[in-house]
Amino acid sequence: MTEQYITVGEIVNTQGVRGEVRVLPATDFPERFVQDKKITLFLKGQRSDYTIEKVWPHKQFIIIKFAETPDMTAAEKLKGGLLQVTPEELMPLPEGNYYIFQIVGLRVMDEKGQELGKIVQVIQTGANDVYVVKREEGKDILIPAIKSVVKKIDVPGGKMEVELPEGLL
Repeated sequence: MTEQYITVGEIVNTQGVRGEVRVLPATDFPERFVQDKKITLFLKGQRSDYTIEKVWPHKQFIIIKFAETPDMTAAEKLKGGLLQVTPEELMPLPEGNYYIFQIVGLRVMDEKGQELGKIVQVIQTGANDVYVVKREEGKDILIPAIKSVVKKIDVPGGKMEVELPEGLL
C-alpha cells in the first residue's frame, strides 16, 4: 500500500529575492508551518523533504523560507508544489471531530442497518457540513452533519450511522 499524504498548502509564488515562497494554506492549523521543521513537497510527480528555516504570515498567505532554496531562482522552481504531511503528522482534532478525508468513502447506514450509500463529498456550508451520499440507485442524498442526524462515526470500521429526518429520502 502506498503511503497516504494530505495537502496542507500550495506554493503559489515566490516572495522577495532570498528564496522565500508564498504558500496558500489548505489547513485550519497554519501554525503547523511554524512548529514543523520538515515538510514534504510534491511537485511534478516527485516527493522531496524540505527543511523550514523561517515562517511568517502575509495577508492570506504564509511565507516560508526553505534551507534548500537560497535564492529566487531556486524558489521559482517550486511554484505549483503541494506541501504535504502524512496522517501521523496531522494536528490532533478534538474528540468527535474528523478530517474531511476521513469522512469521504464511509458507508452510510440508517438506524435499521440498511446501507444507504457512500459519502463521496463533504460540502462546507458555514453553518454545518453536508455529506453527499452516492446511492446504488436513485438520486444522491444530502445529509446534514448535525448530531440529531449523525448518530455514530466509525472511521476504522468505515461506516457512519444516521437517523434521517422524515421526508429526506
